[in-house]
Amino acid sequence: MTLNELVSLQKELQGARPEWGGYSPERGRNQLLWLLGEAGEVIDIVKRNTPEQCAASGEIHDHLVEELADVMMYFVDVMGCYGISAEEFSKGYRMKHDRNMKRDFAAESPEDEKLLKNIGK
Repeated sequence: MTLNELVSLQKELQGARPEWGGYSPERGRNQLLWLLGEAGEVIDIVKRNTPEQCAASGEIHDHLVEELADVMMYFVDVMGCYGISAEEFSKGYRMKHDRNMKRDFAAESPEDEKLLKNIGK
């Protein structure tokens, strides 16, 4: 599914639910807060289950996918609230990707690099 398709589906959902208030910059903050709430639900699944349970097909994996879909839905809503098109986001994403490909993260953030090396030990 492309980002344009996600945007289209989310516009359809917002149109079917006028009581939600549609898209506006004023709603952007609340949509972002809902996104973070859904991200918390993803974190709870990952925290309460093993990596293998999260990755294997089954109820836990399906629940993880559903909550990630919720995060993405709110993410697309935030884009809509602030008038960010799929094309504009894609361009920004590509620019950030290209910049990150050239960065030396270890040199920029040695403390973060130490933390990452210790994860899972």
